[in-house]
Amino acid sequence: MMPLTLAKAGEQNSVKKVGGQSETRQFLENLGFVPGSLVTVITQISGNVIVSVRESRVAISREMASKILI
Repeated sequence: MMPLTLAKAGEQNSVKKVGGQSETRQFLENLGFVPGSLVTVITQISGNVIVSVRESRVAISREMASKILI
């Protein structure tokens, strides 16, 4: 397992675990980051990570992305 921040752009990965405090986990799960879901990093710009999850594009902070393990 590795944090989402280390994924290469364009590479599809599966979420293994979502860490962090319960509010953070709930927020990420509401966005679709649940174990088993597929995520693709589109790009990383100025501290933010843009990912595709559940057919939506979502921008999250690098700190949040580091809590998502793939």
